[in-house]
Amino acid sequence: MLKITMFSRADEVKGQGVGSAYLELVKMLRREFPTEFKIKINSWKKADISHYHTVNFPFYLSTFLKKARGVRVGYVHFLPETLEGSIELYKPFQKIFNWYLLDFYRRMDELVVVNPSFIPALLRTGCDQDKITYIPNFVSQSEFYEKTEEQKNQIRSRLGYDEGDMVILGVGQIQKRKGLDDFIQLAKDNPQWKFIWAGGFSFGKITDGYADYEKVYKNPPKNLYFPGIVDRETLVDYYNIATIFLLPSYNELFPMSILEAFNCGTPVMVRELELYQSVIEGFYIGCKDRADMQQKIAVLDSNRPKLAQWRQASQRAAQKYSEAAVAKLWYNYYMTTYKKYRS
Repeated sequence: MLKITMFSRADEVKGQGVGSAYLELVKMLRREFPTEFKIKINSWKKADISHYHTVNFPFYLSTFLKKARGVRVGYVHFLPETLEGSIELYKPFQKIFNWYLLDFYRRMDELVVVNPSFIPALLRTGCDQDKITYIPNFVSQSEFYEKTEEQKNQIRSRLGYDEGDMVILGVGQIQKRKGLDDFIQLAKDNPQWKFIWAGGFSFGKITDGYADYEKVYKNPPKNLYFPGIVDRETLVDYYNIATIFLLPSYNELFPMSILEAFNCGTPVMVRELELYQSVIEGFYIGCKDRADMQQKIAVLDSNRPKLAQWRQASQRAAQKYSEAAVAKLWYNYYMTTYKKYRS
């Protein structure tokens, strides 16, 4: 039995995609491989593999205990450039943190990226390409799934939406990087549509743009609803009543929210980013800017049957990134990585 220690504090802050990815992985591994893997959380006891999900300083110190930690695997959920627009730090502190983050990754024996487009950036920092592996995120199909039309209509009624409403859903932390400015402006420009943004200020007052977003959060347009950070049981309902899931982010890796929308059969619209092309090309509606989002939503609103092809695209994507498919990738990765360093 392979001893694997997971190092993570991601689940301490609600509403983070990193936390969702971490919890999904641990739950899946314990269920699918109970006799193959013995998994511990934040334990300093000897392990065959130490898998680092977050870059907390005590975890950094643990990497110096090479014999106890076994193979050190770093999970690359973000890079310095992807944090721009997320948190606002004093510039000297930001530079120190950027150095620290990259040094954390360089200390790893192996790295796992959730999007292959980030491999070139890691190579530029001095990481070895032979030690970088791409494994996509996934979400549980037992928690995020498509409900029946009858159930969807019941949820719409309960939440105060009509069956024919054009409901546009956004999910994620309230921060500049997520493209909240465009989402809010779309709501202001289109009172005929309904907008929901599920998420909150996970990083509090150091959130980039906190003061401005707090004003809108407390006094939004009539057609824009902020439910705050919601649990997964409630979030699946929002995906199911949404006509379109819209993620206008400027920076992402492989958002859990997109996978959640796929699982619920919700058409996905995003700001066109190069990194999406390597993992979900063909499964989403890409937009250049807010004007493009406006135009494409209007077209779909006037031609609702066209949404069916995007629902089918989401359903195909859900199969490609299913829990079962990704479970096999993780099993093979842990086993081959351990054998590679066993000597």
